[in-house]
Amino acid sequence: MPKKARELTALGIKNLTTPGLHAIGTVSGLALYVKPTGARSWVLRTMVAGRRREMGLGGYPTVSLAQAITYARETRDKIRSGVDPTAEKRLRMKNIVWTFRTVAEAYIAAHRASWKNAKHAQQWENTLDTYCYPQFGDKHVSDIGKGDILAAIEPHWTTKNETMVRVRNRIELILNYAMQREYRPEGPNPARWKGNLDAALPRPSKVNQREHFEALAIDAMHGFMERLRKIEGMAARALEFAILTVVRTGAVRMALWSEIDLAAKVWSVPAEKMKAGRAHKVPLSPRAVELLEALPRFEGIDLIFTGRNDKPLSDMALTACMRRMGLTAVPHGFRSTFADWSAERTGTPAEVREMVLAHSIGDRTEEAYRRGDLFEKRREVMDLWSRFLDTPPATSNILVLRKAV
Repeated sequence: MPKKARELTALGIKNLTTPGLHAIGTVSGLALYVKPTGARSWVLRTMVAGRRREMGLGGYPTVSLAQAITYARETRDKIRSGVDPTAEKRLRMKNIVWTFRTVAEAYIAAHRASWKNAKHAQQWENTLDTYCYPQFGDKHVSDIGKGDILAAIEPHWTTKNETMVRVRNRIELILNYAMQREYRPEGPNPARWKGNLDAALPRPSKVNQREHFEALAIDAMHGFMERLRKIEGMAARALEFAILTVVRTGAVRMALWSEIDLAAKVWSVPAEKMKAGRAHKVPLSPRAVELLEALPRFEGIDLIFTGRNDKPLSDMALTACMRRMGLTAVPHGFRSTFADWSAERTGTPAEVREMVLAHSIGDRTEEAYRRGDLFEKRREVMDLWSRFLDTPPATSNILVLRKAV
């Protein structure tokens, strides 16, 4: 029998971020598995008929500590009574009619814990429910062919191309999952693009007319920052901080004081708040530190930029601040302005600029090598960017706008 570890509390579970298997202690063999991506799930390690088994009990925090303990105890009770939970589940699964809908639901349930947030799973469910289920949701997954996929995506391919590209990819993943689970015979995936649907549909680049984010021109930044700093309110300060750090506004709105080291001038953004799913250390310029030090702090509230009722600012709060200033540019566009400034006005190497923006650089090996020696170089760039924002431009085209790439 597995040894019983020290019992962890709900707070202790919340703070487990180191990749690996962490014993919980309340039930022998119950552990929380933390993936390198930051996703976490419950695992029960036990013996069944003399053989070691690892059983998944769901993802955290969807399945709470209390629920995981209940599931673990129920599973161990079944084993003690002579029931093999894995065999029981396998038998139950055999009796399911594997339509596309049931396979899709199984796929989402299996991968939900690895996705960064509940919104991602909801997007899957909404698009499948809107475009796929009406066409072939109740059709057995082994009978789905190219004609079914085209019936779902072709009517919207030119008008909603970006969404249809995602839907096609999701169908392909679900059908691959069905083949791996032997719900569908092995063979060519009818939803694959290359050498298949690419012959029936125009390339996305030919029909996708997505609008780019509108941004301020480089020489407009000083005048904009002067105006912004005269505006009171958390939305204005959050927008200013986003510009100074060049971090996406979602992470800025959810920033916590516990993530900030003012002495070291570093903001440690956890993986779950980053688009790429990797933790990101942001060097803070003196101006960014000055901004933080001037903000009010309230006992028991870790959130930096608080909105109404001490809740996070809304998605539109920063954009609304710009609209009140009479601008049509958007907050995300400042990342593009920074990229253009660093490329056109400085000698910043491309890899340093990309790491400031938290973009991927080369393959994983190259990323791992570079990540250790670019932090101070990034600090230099951020300090230079802050000084540039405080320096009046040589020209007076304060509100010239352009389209960001």
